[in-house]
Order: sequence, then C-alpha cells, then structure tokens
Amino acid sequence: MITELRVRDLVTVADQTLSFGSGLNVLTGETGAGKSMLVDALALLLGGRADAGAVRPGGGKAIVEGVFEPLPRALGALLAELGLDAEDDRLVIRREISAEGRSRAWVNGSPTTVAALERIGGAVADLHGQHQTVSLLQTDTQRDLLDGFAGARPEAVAVAECHADLERLVAEERALTARRDEVRKKADYLRHVVQEIDAARLILGEDDRLDADIQRLANASEIRTLGDAAARAIDDDEGGALKALHQAERSMAQLERLDPAVGEWRPLIDAAYTALDELARAARSYAEGVDEDPARLAELERRRGVLDRLCQKYGATVMEVVKTREESDAELALADGAEFDLKALGARRKAAEETLRSAAKSLTDRRRVGGDRLARAVNRQLPKLGLAGGRFEVTLLPAAVTGAHGAETVLFMVQLNLGLDARPISRAASGGELSRLMLALTVALARQDGVPTLVFDEIDQGVGGEVGGQLGEALAEVAGRHQVLVITHLPTIAARGDRHLVVTKKAKGGIATSAVEVLHGEDRVTEIARMLGDSDSASARRHAIALLGAAAH
Repeated sequence: MITELRVRDLVTVADQTLSFGSGLNVLTGETGAGKSMLVDALALLLGGRADAGAVRPGGGKAIVEGVFEPLPRALGALLAELGLDAEDDRLVIRREISAEGRSRAWVNGSPTTVAALERIGGAVADLHGQHQTVSLLQTDTQRDLLDGFAGARPEAVAVAECHADLERLVAEERALTARRDEVRKKADYLRHVVQEIDAARLILGEDDRLDADIQRLANASEIRTLGDAAARAIDDDEGGALKALHQAERSMAQLERLDPAVGEWRPLIDAAYTALDELARAARSYAEGVDEDPARLAELERRRGVLDRLCQKYGATVMEVVKTREESDAELALADGAEFDLKALGARRKAAEETLRSAAKSLTDRRRVGGDRLARAVNRQLPKLGLAGGRFEVTLLPAAVTGAHGAETVLFMVQLNLGLDARPISRAASGGELSRLMLALTVALARQDGVPTLVFDEIDQGVGGEVGGQLGEALAEVAGRHQVLVITHLPTIAARGDRHLVVTKKAKGGIATSAVEVLHGEDRVTEIARMLGDSDSASARRHAIALLGAAAH
C-alpha cells in the first residue's frame, strides 16, 4: 500500500507531504480546494500522462514521490523483469516534470521509463475516477473484469494464442493460394520462356567468345596483312631486324678480339636473336592461320543474333538469361507443388480451428460459471447501495465468428426497477447509478483483486442521503481487504474513514495554494459538520458526532 505521498510545485500544491494508513483513508475539503490534484499526483507516479501545465507557477519543475510498503508478491517478478530492485520490501517512486513538459522517473533511485511505471502502477494501485467509471460502459472492460473474477485469464490467453496461430495459418494459406493463382495465369508464358531458352542451348561465357571470333573473322584480310608485315619487319633479307642483328653480331666479334671483356654481351645478343626468330615465326603462323570464311562468319553472326534476341527479352547477358530460365522453371514448379502444400496447410488450419473451438469452449464455460457468481455477488450489494429494485446479470452473446477474445461478447446488463427489462448498463444507468454499480463490482471483485490500494475519486457523484451511508458501508467493507483512498463530499462516507485528511486552499505569495492536514478529535467533528452544512451549527456538530459514533461501531 502507499504510506506516504510527497508533492512539490504541482499546480496548486506548493510543498506537501501526506501520510496514509491501512483501511479507509478519506480526503475532504471545499470544492476547488485541490482534492483531485492529490489523485492526479498519485496517477503521475503510476505512469499517468504529464505536461508542462502541471508545474506550479514560478516553479522550475513539479516533483511527486511516493512510498509503497509492503509490496504485493506478484511485484517482485515484474521488478526483476524491469531490472529494478525492491529494497526491504519497500518501493520509492519519484517523478519529475519540467516547466517545458519533459518527464523523468526513478524507482528506488534507479532511472526508469514511464512505460515501466505504468506496469508497476497496475500492480500496486487501481484508480477509479470518472474516466475509470465511464470505461465500465465498454465491453472490453466488462470482459476483462469477468475474466479476472472467474479466474479465466489463462483460458483467455490460450484462446488469444490459438487465434493468433490460426490467423498465421490463414494468412499463409491465402498468400500461397494467391501465388499459385498468379503463376497459373502466366504459366503458358513461363513455359514459353523455359522452352525458348532451352532451345538455344546456351553455354555460359559463349557471348564473349562469339564476339572475339566474329571480330577476328570480320577482319581476316587486314589481320593477315598486318601479320605478314610484322613477320617481314623481323625476318626480311633486305632490311629485317634479324639481318640488322646479324650485322651487329659480326661487329661484336671484331670488337671482342680487341677487348675480350665485350664477350659478356654474347648471351644478350643470342637471346635477342632467339626471341626475334620466335616472334617472326609466330607472326607468320598467325597470319597464315587466319582465312577469310564468309560462311563461318555468317554462322557466328546468326548465333550472335539468337543471343541478342534472348538478351533483349530476358537479360543483359547470357548469365542473366540462364538465371531467368531458372526462375521461370522454379515458378512453374511452385504451381505444381502448391497444391500439395495447400492441402497440408488446409489440414493444419482445420486442426487449428478445432483447437481454437475447444479453447474457446473452455473459456465460455469458465465465463458462464463466473458470470453467475459475479451477478450473485453484485446483486447482494445493490440493496446496500440504494438500488433495492436493481438486478445485475452477465450476458454472453454468441459471436458470429470465434475471435481472439473468445466465442462471445461479454455484456453487463442491469434492471434498475421492477417490471423493466434488463438493459446494457451503457443504456440503463445514470451517472450516480453507474458509480454505485462500479462500487458494487469493486466490492464483488475485492476478493479476487490482488492490487493492495484502491483509489476512488468522485465515486459519490450524484449520491446523497441514505444512499451515501450505504456507499460508506460498502467502501468500509472493501477497506477490510484493501487500502482505500476516497475523495468524497459526503459526510456519511467521511465519518467511516480510518484516517481523515482535509484539503484547504488559500493564497500564498499571490498564488492559490492547497494544503493538507490529518484531522483528529474536534477538528474532525468540525469538518464533518461543515460537510453537513454548517461547522458552527450545534445540530450539525451533534449529527457529526453521531455519524462518527455510528461508524466506530
């Protein structure tokens, strides 16, 4: 439960520390004094939205800090998952909001995220304000409340998982069917692609070799001429390089007789002679080997034309054309294999549908039993809350299709007066009646609810007189199992409090400022008398004392 709440520079609160105890904690005060601001502060600790408007004028930042102890058992695993520690079964949550609207949060001194605060908050406190009461009108809220009361959350999770599995199989089946149908539409074209490319009997690298061969045959005459010219330049009796080299050799022989050291040049001239002779033979052989062959050239150009046409249609190179052929063949194979795969998927889908039906039936059975128990528990509370003629029931409306939340829609129905038909609470209940229904549900759910602290803001809206006293009794009953914080304007509820805090507001430094203090003895009598109409009235004070005395018993 929350034991302490410290608030600084939050709207009308300058610097305030509140202490709470177990049981029923009531907060009272004049309208506009800032009572709901304290609930807003607690909401910030539990991951609520923050904005720059929350910072008190003149303050650099708003700070809210709460101490929770002892902690619910379920919180330990969550804190470990979030990488946070619980020190001595104690949790200190701190939230800061800057004047620019930036927000930071800490848990036991460790920085954390607002999303983490929201998860932690769900385990330590439930806030029941106007928004939460309105949410009771939503079927999702009604379903979640029933599943929690009926102990059906494991079955609900199982249904959601089975439905997700089925949806994945259905999506896979649809995708494969679409692909198969698409392939079927272009199967003739794909077969033509494969047949046309196969008919060409392509060889990888063939296009490069063809280009080289065509280049050589197309220039055969010029190649022969150039080859012959190269050979003659080396080996020609009249002025070739070999003849010049022979003359150089004779000169060296004469030089060697005069200077034997020149003999070292002999290997060089021999190597040059050998290289030139080999080069001349190679050039001559190359020139003689190139013949003009118009028929062969035409054949190669025809082949080049086949490759060009295929490359224009299926890829820039022979390699890409071959790849296109392989992809087309694979798509054709898909069409053949898809039927087998679709039959297998269909069998898996049917099994998943049966599994979902079975899981949904288990959930429905659990909800039906839980719904009857919840209706009985709520109906026991309605007369105590001024709805003696009211009757609550849980209806399970079969859904057309079993979905992620089961095979039915959960609907809370209420009959508020004898002789009238039961109607959905969204259409049958007024604001005050809805608040009382919410409280009746809270009382009924209290035994199953593991959250230690319940906070009620404006739960008594539109309620007064005898019904107010009944609301007080109901809240006191809930406070027997939970710590309860309630903001109220009803003296009959305030008198029930185990701890009474009053909120006042006055100007401080020219700025409206809220203050909170714990009331005891005569001060409490005075506050309840004020709530009754006149704090100075002797009759109001006697009535206040009587209310306090009745609550004590």
